[in-house]
Amino acid sequence: MERHALERFQIERLNALIAKVLPQNAYYQSLFGCSDLRVDSLAEWAMVPTSQKSDWLGKEASGIATHHTFAEDQYRRYHRTSGTRGRPMVILDTQEDWQWWIDTWQYVLDACGILATDRIMMAFSFGPFIGFWSAHDACLHRGCMVIPCGGMSTAARIELIQTARPTVLFSTPSYAMHLAQDARTRQIDLSKSSIRQVFVAGEPGGSLPAVRSRLESMFGASVIDHAGATEVGPWGFGSADGTAMHVIESEFIAEFLPVERKATGDVASEVHGFDPAAFELVLTSLGRTGAPVLRYRTGDLVKPNFLQDGKCNFVRLENGVLGRTDDMFVIRGVNIFPTSIDAIVRSFPSISDYRLTVTKKGAMDELLLEFESSNQTESTGQLQNHVAKQLGEKLSIQLNLRFEVEQVSEGSLPRTEGKARRIIDRR
Repeated sequence: MERHALERFQIERLNALIAKVLPQNAYYQSLFGCSDLRVDSLAEWAMVPTSQKSDWLGKEASGIATHHTFAEDQYRRYHRTSGTRGRPMVILDTQEDWQWWIDTWQYVLDACGILATDRIMMAFSFGPFIGFWSAHDACLHRGCMVIPCGGMSTAARIELIQTARPTVLFSTPSYAMHLAQDARTRQIDLSKSSIRQVFVAGEPGGSLPAVRSRLESMFGASVIDHAGATEVGPWGFGSADGTAMHVIESEFIAEFLPVERKATGDVASEVHGFDPAAFELVLTSLGRTGAPVLRYRTGDLVKPNFLQDGKCNFVRLENGVLGRTDDMFVIRGVNIFPTSIDAIVRSFPSISDYRLTVTKKGAMDELLLEFESSNQTESTGQLQNHVAKQLGEKLSIQLNLRFEVEQVSEGSLPRTEGKARRIIDRR
């Protein structure tokens, strides 16, 4: 659709959703100050109050979010947020809403070129975190063979790739990288496996050139990015050229709020890893009634581009999700986003994983970056020291901070198949 036609379609869907949800939903009645609402344009919709995750966190032990519309016996799916940024929040979906998840995922599968003949390996735990649960059901709906591997070790998953011959791997970017690196230590080259495509989500990476190129090399496969959240739904898919994310605007209204830099008390302070053209992404789901998402502040930092290329007219988010508004931390008056550190570290092909620990010594902030390297078996140790020195210098030059950089033994840093937590602030 052209932009004006798409917006008319969105307004029609939005008003139908509001008419169904608002008379029964106490949270949105309180937020909007009414039980009946109709809007005639997206500009009018932009005047309505925003919602955010902190408002949905109930005080009850159940952890169920407060914005649900119906009584609990109307719901069939139970999932929790990852809890990487605080207490996990429970989100429930009706059977109708879960079908909306599956249907919306079809846009993502189309972008991937996934066919009914594909064999899909799902490398996640299958616990209450949404993970790839919705992708699992969407692939079944498409007619694919789905190979679950929850509860398996990395070694067992490598063996399963060899025997089950999956054509597509679903994983977080960091776990996919770990899987390929672990295979190399076992003299197994996954670039020669049956996998033709690596589908990544859960972390920034699939739209970042450094991470993307490494994964493509490791698996000898194309890489496609996806964005979604337990509380929002499957809202985005990677662009054909791999440099951006598209919002599925037939199912979501996307808005972009200007971002205010956090005050540090230092007027000369710089923000590293922050694009001054970035905005906070605000989403409205057009198909979810049981846990409605209306003008929801995602906290994701994005750079929108509405230029249409004829292949996909949905808005492009250049380089995908650039970071989060709550991810920025302040070191000695310098504001830094984790993605800026990740981009620097990933520019060293020999580094397999890393962890940054921030502590305070007296009045000074101290930074220790530990990394694992595939070159650590070098007998003289000169190559490792060279990598550590180069990395320390590059971090110092680009971020204007002094880092202590230390190589650690392979496998000593924690691994997870979920969202990786690589920055530990112990101040």
